[in-house]
Parts: sequence; C-alpha cells; structure tokens
Amino acid sequence: MAMLPESDPEKHTATVSAPLIELTVVCVKDIEEAVKISKDLVKKGVKVIELCSAFGNSEVARISEAVGKDVIVGVVRFDLENSSKFLKLTAL
Repeated sequence: MAMLPESDPEKHTATVSAPLIELTVVCVKDIEEAVKISKDLVKKGVKVIELCSAFGNSEVARISEAVGKDVIVGVVRFDLENSSKFLKLTAL
C-alpha cells in the first residue's frame, strides 16, 4: 500500500496474479483511508500487508491493530541516502 496525496483507491489499484501469489497495490491519500482499505483487504482474504515508507511507526501500529494479530504487516524502509533521493524523485 502506498500513501500519496490525491490518491483514490477506486482508481489507483492494480492486481498482478502469479502462480504462487496475488499482489494487489492500492494507493491511499491518508491514514484513515489506509485503515479502512486494510480492513477491507483482510475481509477479502489478504494475509500480508506491506506498507510504503510514507507510513511512520504510529501509522503502521494503527494498521496492525486494525487488521488483527493474524495478519502480517510489514513496511518498506530506505536508508538515509536513498530516502533523500526518493523525496527528490517524488517532490514530496
């Protein structure tokens, strides 16, 4: 899941099916939307949610709490050098 301003999960969602996994990418605009979408995904059978680096520790905790202990919630983190490059790339 990616959190970016002006994202609309109705429009900014894609799913790729591979032999062993189905990967769904959803873009959301804020943490409230992320919590709602995460709960919806779990209701559909999702067992793992990976969050982009825009999610801070407290936001990751909110999603983890919302989806329950049986769902794996991970987060992508960049080292300092790549974080600054990423911020320049996205102009955030």
